[in-house]
Amino acid sequence: MADVRPFRGIRFAPEAVSDLGQVLCPPFDVISPEAQERYYERHPYNMIRLELGREFPDDTSLNNRYTRAAQTFAEWRKQGVLRQDAVPSYYLYQQRFSYGGQSYTRTGLVARVRLEPWSARVILPHELTLRKPKDDRLQLMRACAANFSPIMAWYEDPQARLRRLLQPYAERAEVQVRDELADEHRLQPITDPQQLALIQDFFSQRQLFIADGHHRYETALSYREEIRELHRGLDPEDGANFVMMVLIDVDDPGLLVLPTHRLLSGLSAEQLQRLAPALLSRYFQVERLEGEGGRGAALVSRLAEAGRTAPAFALLTNEGSWLLRLTEAGRARMAESGRAPAWNALDVAIAHRLLLEELLGLSAEDVSAGRYLRYTHETEEALAALPRGEAQAVLLLNPTPVRQICEVARADERMPQKSTYLYPKLASGLVIHPLW
Repeated sequence: MADVRPFRGIRFAPEAVSDLGQVLCPPFDVISPEAQERYYERHPYNMIRLELGREFPDDTSLNNRYTRAAQTFAEWRKQGVLRQDAVPSYYLYQQRFSYGGQSYTRTGLVARVRLEPWSARVILPHELTLRKPKDDRLQLMRACAANFSPIMAWYEDPQARLRRLLQPYAERAEVQVRDELADEHRLQPITDPQQLALIQDFFSQRQLFIADGHHRYETALSYREEIRELHRGLDPEDGANFVMMVLIDVDDPGLLVLPTHRLLSGLSAEQLQRLAPALLSRYFQVERLEGEGGRGAALVSRLAEAGRTAPAFALLTNEGSWLLRLTEAGRARMAESGRAPAWNALDVAIAHRLLLEELLGLSAEDVSAGRYLRYTHETEEALAALPRGEAQAVLLLNPTPVRQICEVARADERMPQKSTYLYPKLASGLVIHPLW
């Protein structure tokens, strides 16, 4: 099963960076151009310069954001801004944050994990990937030979053995900082040889589920193959065989998965007519939501309640709001998909197959190209899209339970793109994983 190792992480030196919160940034795929500029201005050592550097019109193959990141990385190490830990460590990483008026604590373990092909069924994916982000991350990895941001993965621990082991380290963490959102990050190296051996043995009996970072994992696989070909082989202990992950118990109370809602636009008048209740009732029990029940928090609450007993989602158009529950006819139609039962039970898969594809006639290519769809995990933004004229229809989804995501991965299936959003993202800048 999983080969999970301690490593000598590279971290910001306290004498160079007095407030670590000033140099953290999110992973590359959630950084907008506006946020990128904000992080550049925030601190001269902000991780944005490594994770997602600026691009310029006169960039060349020898001078671009990847080569500049490599130069900056080398300079920071030479100047003592970044320093490698003296001994191999696992790193307790805890995030304390608030969402929707509720407080959460999410506990993970930063480690280097041996890369395995998907076919080995040691590390399991649940999501499809796109080529462009992988090309971008591969160029950065080639230039810098390091992982700047960790992949999030889950493991199963029904007895909470590892969570109990990690908790004392969180309470006495040497790093306790807040980021720009006031979320707290705690980091504590674990160096005791006995504890290291216990942790490594614990994971040797477990599969891992990629939760967030599929593109970075596949990039790491590609990078390993390039290094292997370049050197005509690769020592099993070479750093290119590993990738940095934060490993989190699937039952961790701080795991928060947000839904990703669908905003539809560019639909023809004929397509909009196909969203009429008479046609929707082919596969769904259709309940019109009127008054306060069809708006705001009341609608979200109603949707969550319905989703406890059956797959359900809400459809909002300028004609009104409807709660859609899957019927037996809908279940029978999903069973004809040729996919695993775990996939057929997904709210998002049902919405895509029965509503987007069958009723609206959108192709898989339409969906992947984003011709009619855009996405948001912000429920308020989704609800405001219709009155603002930013969408013709909105599909409001419930979040997918963590266990259901794992079942899809076990079935060797892939969820539709933009199915989940793990909140908050893991920070870049707490630990860097060198690949040599």
